[in-house]
Amino acid sequence: MQSAVSSPAPGWLAVPDDADDLVPAVWPASAERGPDGELIIGGVSADALVRTYGTPLQVIDEGEVRRRASGIRAAFDTAAAANGTTARVYYAGKALLNTTIVRWVMEEGLNLDVCTGGELEVALAGGADAARLGFHGNNKSVAELERAVEVGVGTIVIDSEIEIERLAAIVARTGASQRVMLRVNSGVHAETHDFLATAHEDQKFGTALDSAPGLVARIREIEGLDFVGLHCHIGSQIFGVAGFRESAARVLDLHQELLAGGDIPELNLGGGFGIAYTRVDTPEPIENLAEGIVSAVAEGCAARGISIPALSFEPGRAIVGNAGITLYEVGTIKDVALENGSRRYVSVDGGMSDNARPALYGAEFSARLAARLGDADPVLVRVVGRHCESGDIVVDHEYLPGDVAPGDLLAVAATGAYCAPLSSNYNHVPRPPIVAVNGGESRVIVRGESLSDLLARDAGIER
Repeated sequence: MQSAVSSPAPGWLAVPDDADDLVPAVWPASAERGPDGELIIGGVSADALVRTYGTPLQVIDEGEVRRRASGIRAAFDTAAAANGTTARVYYAGKALLNTTIVRWVMEEGLNLDVCTGGELEVALAGGADAARLGFHGNNKSVAELERAVEVGVGTIVIDSEIEIERLAAIVARTGASQRVMLRVNSGVHAETHDFLATAHEDQKFGTALDSAPGLVARIREIEGLDFVGLHCHIGSQIFGVAGFRESAARVLDLHQELLAGGDIPELNLGGGFGIAYTRVDTPEPIENLAEGIVSAVAEGCAARGISIPALSFEPGRAIVGNAGITLYEVGTIKDVALENGSRRYVSVDGGMSDNARPALYGAEFSARLAARLGDADPVLVRVVGRHCESGDIVVDHEYLPGDVAPGDLLAVAATGAYCAPLSSNYNHVPRPPIVAVNGGESRVIVRGESLSDLLARDAGIER
């Protein structure tokens, strides 16, 4: 077996005893190895999926999505009831949104958060009750706000002073009544990538805490706008409770101050709950997170002598992230000698066009052979894509069996969140289909693109 000491692998990545194992925290609960070593997800083998749909292929386990959605809702319901309040869970649609996902989360009792006009239309097309929608975004257009008011979106989260005036004009013209929240920045910087931390002061979302009283006063004087509470989201891929507790304390100070001007029935503390992408990731169990966050709010309210408001949360990745895998076919392989060892480059037939997260955030993923078991000792690999970028990395650091070869199927785990939404046609590569699996059956829920689809958008081609 290759020695970790002579390897350029990062310190957190140990040589595995079994390079074919499926770490339970990373893979869907339904993931298992079949009699011939093939990967099975939702009762369907990877080999069968590829024979039917080709590669690359994004697969989403319906049972896993539903299990996580209902589990998160139950955890916050339980924590809220134990602390004398109620909780509402919004699925953060930006993680992965299509009409099928909309139906799944709605059927599991969740509300839905959208942040563009396009996401709003997908939610409505999926049959979502507009009253169960929240509408985010730092630059909502007048047309988007008009549409949200028209269809009866439950809550619009105001992100700036300009949006207040845009909504004031809309409700004055239409006579509508619209529930709104104000997004504020608590100043708590989540322990995550800078691009994923969204509550520190120097970024585009929300308003400063000291600006909020004036903005809320303006909202309250507008007939047709119903101010129902504050919103704060501190970031994404957060493992612990500490950041949420500190942020809640700061927002509660503001909440208490604003109570002098009227009732504030709700408080939305966002989402950002982390998941396991690798075997060393240890996210807090959702039950612990829910209890820790809700009890912190309850304790803070008690200390201030105020009633605990109804609470809302917005998980996305925690619901769909580990429910997704992406299947690729291995193309070329090359070994690169380094000063402290060697690394094997394994090229696959997708890449940053279907998973931009490693290039954007340096995100780590896990990979496994998907159609067989390996027969050789583990070797350090970097799984890369087919695009003309040196940063086109799918899995930066991983150990695979040393007999990985061209033609093998490779599965990359935990690709259910932010991979499809961030996908592109870079190098004119068509985006892959999304296939749902459940109970031994599969079906396409988002059609893949063909080269003809890409050419159809080119206005320079004579028809």
